[in-house]
Amino acid sequence: MEVERSTSPRQLQMARWALLFGNFVIGCGVMVVGGTLNDLIASLKISVTQGGHLIAVAAVMMGVGAPLMAAAIGGMDRRRLLALTMLWYALGHALCAWAPDYDWLWPLRAVTVLSAAVFTPQAAATMGFMSTPAHRGRAITFVFMGWAVASVAGMPLTAWVGERLGWRVAMGAIAVASVISAAWVWKGLPKGIRPPAMSLRAWRKIFQSPLLLAVVVVTLFQSAGQYALLAYAAPYYKTDFGASPEEISLMFGFFGGFALLGNLVLNRVIDRTGPAQAVTTTLGLIVLSLLLWPLAPTLPWLAVVTLPWALSGFATNSGQQARLGGLSPRLAPALMSLNTSAIYLGHAVGASAGAWVLAHPEPGRTGYHNLHWVGVVLVGAAWAISAWAARQQVKADAAGLNPAD
Repeated sequence: MEVERSTSPRQLQMARWALLFGNFVIGCGVMVVGGTLNDLIASLKISVTQGGHLIAVAAVMMGVGAPLMAAAIGGMDRRRLLALTMLWYALGHALCAWAPDYDWLWPLRAVTVLSAAVFTPQAAATMGFMSTPAHRGRAITFVFMGWAVASVAGMPLTAWVGERLGWRVAMGAIAVASVISAAWVWKGLPKGIRPPAMSLRAWRKIFQSPLLLAVVVVTLFQSAGQYALLAYAAPYYKTDFGASPEEISLMFGFFGGFALLGNLVLNRVIDRTGPAQAVTTTLGLIVLSLLLWPLAPTLPWLAVVTLPWALSGFATNSGQQARLGGLSPRLAPALMSLNTSAIYLGHAVGASAGAWVLAHPEPGRTGYHNLHWVGVVLVGAAWAISAWAARQQVKADAAGLNPAD
């Protein structure tokens, strides 16, 4: 790869930080509806279930859009592509902030989040393309850490802004941040980064590989399991625990802070332990938190129970990106897109499953207390598939086989 030889350490560092910030803004934008859900449903006079559908529609668009957009952009210069993507994100969030009602908001939201379908996988693929094989896992998890930072700062801040200033102000703030990100990407990335366009033959190799598909399915299941709760966290805290806006922000901040810590730890150890082992471990920790969920009678105890999940939730996504990038670097652009698609489709499945649970509560209960069982089943399935895929990878490595062969 000529890019590896021609990219200086300084250029690589600038690109890493530009893409990390871009993922931070993308993460804030994706999570803004969940963070501001209380104000949004009150302002637009819609139900919590309709708010969940707004999340699900956007997730479907991102999930379907990621592989389609990856096929469409081909060998386009990544500096131009990623900068334009962030400008689209800015325009979309500005229009969403002015949407007069729900009927206007959901299609605007659906079109806006196509930016997330492009930016996150292509940022990871770009970073992997620019990095040497020995440092590829760490480089990819570094730029994906922007999502963890979004959960630390962006999610609590948008939740607080939504409760105190309104969801429209939160949307407008993301529009401004997206413009800043576009400028940073343009300045930080070198010209001429063009990963090879994916041929139909390459796509067929992916879909013919049980190992590669299994790893993508792990992402789908764990994302769905986590989002069945995360999509409704704000109204959950308010309804079942009587949380104030500040307490809701504090809970998001607590979760996000440990999510960032988990990513930092993963970033340091992933090239030594291997992504497969790291992901299987983090999935086990998420399941542990969800099993302990009923033991939390108060908000502080719930924070304690969520600690293993917080440390592992975003680290799992980062590890999955690195896992796929290491399994087949030459198929990385398509694999990253499929993985991102699985994340967002998982959001849709999780939000829809959560909405169904909330719409069918037990007599005298709100339904929120049953959401964690959805997570246990889905994340537990992801853990089992991940463990199987890890064993298959060991066998393939011992036999000297490429997963794409």
